[in-house]
Formats: sequence, structure tokens, C-alpha cells
Amino acid sequence: MNPDAEQAFTEFAVAARTRLRRTAYLMCGDWDRARDHVQEALVRVYVRWPKLQKQGGELAYARRAVASVVIDEARRRSSREFPADPDLAQPTTEDVAAAVTDRAALMAALAGLPPRQRACVVLRFFEELDVRETAAALGCSEGTVKSQTSRALASLRSVFESASRDELVVNVMRGQ
Repeated sequence: MNPDAEQAFTEFAVAARTRLRRTAYLMCGDWDRARDHVQEALVRVYVRWPKLQKQGGELAYARRAVASVVIDEARRRSSREFPADPDLAQPTTEDVAAAVTDRAALMAALAGLPPRQRACVVLRFFEELDVRETAAALGCSEGTVKSQTSRALASLRSVFESASRDELVVNVMRGQ
């Protein structure tokens, strides 16, 4: 890669990293794993950078790469990792404010969704992409995005209607 393209990629990576990490966090629920996912996604962007610069859409490709990395990792992880039991004897340092509880409940509910449904919800409602852009980011049809989003929202509604926020947070801490 020539020095100008290298510089352009570096500027893009620095500018997009925070937004991509937030998206990855919403998809996987862990800041450290989100950082790793973004790093892997940026490697994929780097490999295709000269072609991306000519065609445009660098951020869209990076978003798609993040979603793919998170979904791929969820598939790999589910077959080789088992959640550890939390140490309930340790006092929690979590703030008990309503906003924190609501956020934890949302993250717990998102964590309960399958990876593709979670990606659809995050891209549609947190990244504010339309159906077409979400389909492009995930490499699927618009109909798939609509059905996955509909199923995810139905699951989220049922979770929030059937359980209190405190129950959601406790269940996530227990790995359920």
C-alpha cells in the first residue's frame, strides 16, 4: 500500500474506532471483546482498503466487518466456552441508579438474543441504519433483516413484560 493510502487508512481507523467499538459492545456485551472484534474488523478493512477507497463506503464495510466478526466469534465461542459461576460473596461495585439498572437490563436482554438478531437490533436501532443498509452490513436480504428484527423485538418485549429489570440483571450475572 502506498504511503498516502496508509495515512488515509490510519485516519479512518482513528476516527471510526470509537463508534465501531460501541457497536461491537452492543452486539457482544463486553468492552474487551468489543475492542478485539474492532481490531480484527479493521484488519479486514486494511486488506481491502485500496479497493474501498476507490468505491467509497469505508464505514459501511467496517460496520459489516464488525458484525461478521462478532457473529463468527459467537459461533466459535459457543462451542468451546462455558460460563463460570459468579462469586456472589463479593460485594458489587455497581451503581444502583435507575439508569444503570435499565442499561444492565437492556444489555441482559440483548445478550439473550441470537447473534444475528442482536446484530439486526443494534444496527437498526442503535446505529440508526435503515433496512437496506442493515441488510448490506450483514450480507443478507432485506426480508431477513425484517424477520430477524421482528423476532428480536418480540423476544425483547416478552422478556421485559415477563420479568423485572432486577431479575434480568441477576440472571445475566449468573450466566442464564
